[in-house]
Amino acid sequence: MNRSPEQQVPMSDLCQRLYGLSAATPEAFLNYGKVLMVIAGSDGELSEPEFDWLMKHQELMGAPREVLDLYRDFDYRDADIEDLLPAIRTDVDTWRAAPHLVYHAIQMCGADGVYAAAERAQVMRAARLMGVPDDIVLSLHALVDMERAVYDLRAALFHVSTAADGPGSGAGSGGGAGEDGTGARRR
Repeated sequence: MNRSPEQQVPMSDLCQRLYGLSAATPEAFLNYGKVLMVIAGSDGELSEPEFDWLMKHQELMGAPREVLDLYRDFDYRDADIEDLLPAIRTDVDTWRAAPHLVYHAIQMCGADGVYAAAERAQVMRAARLMGVPDDIVLSLHALVDMERAVYDLRAALFHVSTAADGPGSGAGSGGGAGEDGTGARRR
């Protein structure tokens, strides 16, 4: 990346609306995605739907193209979350990455339509490593489930059928995300 490590780039309007963030360093975008890859791939595999979810999510949040391109070459198997976290900074000093990472890891791990018990355990381990209390993790799981239910209700009320309703439709996998862009995981 050609930018200075301290230079912040604007985040998307969606990111501003959902999370109150308007700028982050390219390294923050990069490491945020890397942490998600480490969590989702900690079972030894980062599935194609999980990787696609990451790319779409980061694009929606405003990650620069050069950051997105770097994800393809990242070896998540040898990375350490604790080494990646310090560089995740935004324009809001009180913002903490950890609960957001857990929330997005839940969505990313379910992007293939299956959020297995092993994946749930991975998310819990990562959350504890990052200092996110178990009750918050439980609440984040419930939030993802509620978002999925709201999306399904909206789709039923408006008789919406999308390409994402088929096999492999998961959290933000190119369709099926609520109009708010949260990428609520579908079952």
